[in-house]
Amino acid sequence: MKSCFYFLYDKMLCMLFLSFIFFISCKSSTPEIPEGNDKDDGEIVIDEEFKSLPIRDIVSKLYPENVYVGVANKADLIGTLSTEIADREFSYVTPANDFKQSYVVADLDKKPRWEKPDRYLAHAQEVGQILRIHGPVSPQCSSWAKEDNRTKDEMQRMLNLYMQALCQRYNGKEGIMWMDVVNETICPENVKAGKKYPDMIPGDWFGPRDGTDKWENPWTILGYDKESELGVPLYIDKAFEIANKYAPNIKQIINQHGNFEEVVWEKMKKLVEYLRDEKGRRVDGVGWQAHIDMGWEKEEGNLERLDTFIKWCHANDLEFHITEMNVWMKNVIDEDAQAETFGKVLEVLLSNRKTGVVGINFWNVRDEDTSNAEWQGTIWRNDGTPRKAYERIKNELIANY
Repeated sequence: MKSCFYFLYDKMLCMLFLSFIFFISCKSSTPEIPEGNDKDDGEIVIDEEFKSLPIRDIVSKLYPENVYVGVANKADLIGTLSTEIADREFSYVTPANDFKQSYVVADLDKKPRWEKPDRYLAHAQEVGQILRIHGPVSPQCSSWAKEDNRTKDEMQRMLNLYMQALCQRYNGKEGIMWMDVVNETICPENVKAGKKYPDMIPGDWFGPRDGTDKWENPWTILGYDKESELGVPLYIDKAFEIANKYAPNIKQIINQHGNFEEVVWEKMKKLVEYLRDEKGRRVDGVGWQAHIDMGWEKEEGNLERLDTFIKWCHANDLEFHITEMNVWMKNVIDEDAQAETFGKVLEVLLSNRKTGVVGINFWNVRDEDTSNAEWQGTIWRNDGTPRKAYERIKNELIANY
């Protein structure tokens, strides 16, 4: 009996010893969680390795909802350094000119062209990017549309042809989240129109100018809503009517450019209310085309107006997007000052992320991709090296998490 007891006791000790050895071996063979990755409890480890991640990875880890950070590019740059950078750094992209009327259907005698927009959509799907269609009824139109002899009927037919074709082709396509329906409707500055048309001042509806070689908006030839207190140009409502009908699966944005002048953005509020309340149109968000100079954030009231407007958007169930952003260094090259402007604008944007969707889309990757290369307003230099703004943007994303 005693020998049986010792036998069982020895067996138990052996089993305990083997269990201990197994535990130690499992513990030593379990890989450690790499620095910069999520912990088991979901906590994000912010360290130097994390800070070295591309922007798209930082955004996906820190902002799983409500925040979108992207860049503008174009089909002609696929296979170049700019697209290599865009693919590495961003999960959201806007083809800058590929979807515009000036390319897709330049005049009524031509069939729509889809080569470039289709090409970029296919590329975005391949690399896992979401896409915003930048194809608004806007001043970015063809020379045909700017001809002074264009009739109201011709312009109406063009608007119908372009917007319906665009919406029908891309509604429901994988990866397309937004579309810019209308662009640059309100004049932010004094503009000389020429002999045939009235000059414009800040707050006016932006309209046509003599000839075809100037920046102008010929769509106001369709007339104005005389029953509305605002006297809204009819083309704006017509564009949203078509988009609402033929692109129900795409979020629809109205864009405005300028330096965030008070008179302009107060009118934008009224325009959105008009479209929604008086015309019954669906407007999902408002975009700001922020082509600004370094130091913009230092001008009194600028950041405050931006913050107030974003809050107004979210209070009215609207997304807010900076749909285009450059910080120009026109006269003095000062990358610290440029980075500060990018950072301060992004900080305001991120401070509102908990109440609604916010987005920012940097306009073009490298200087040579823009029409103002000499102003050096992009995040990357022509050789592909990042400016100081790149690290500042990543730091703001991390600091505001």
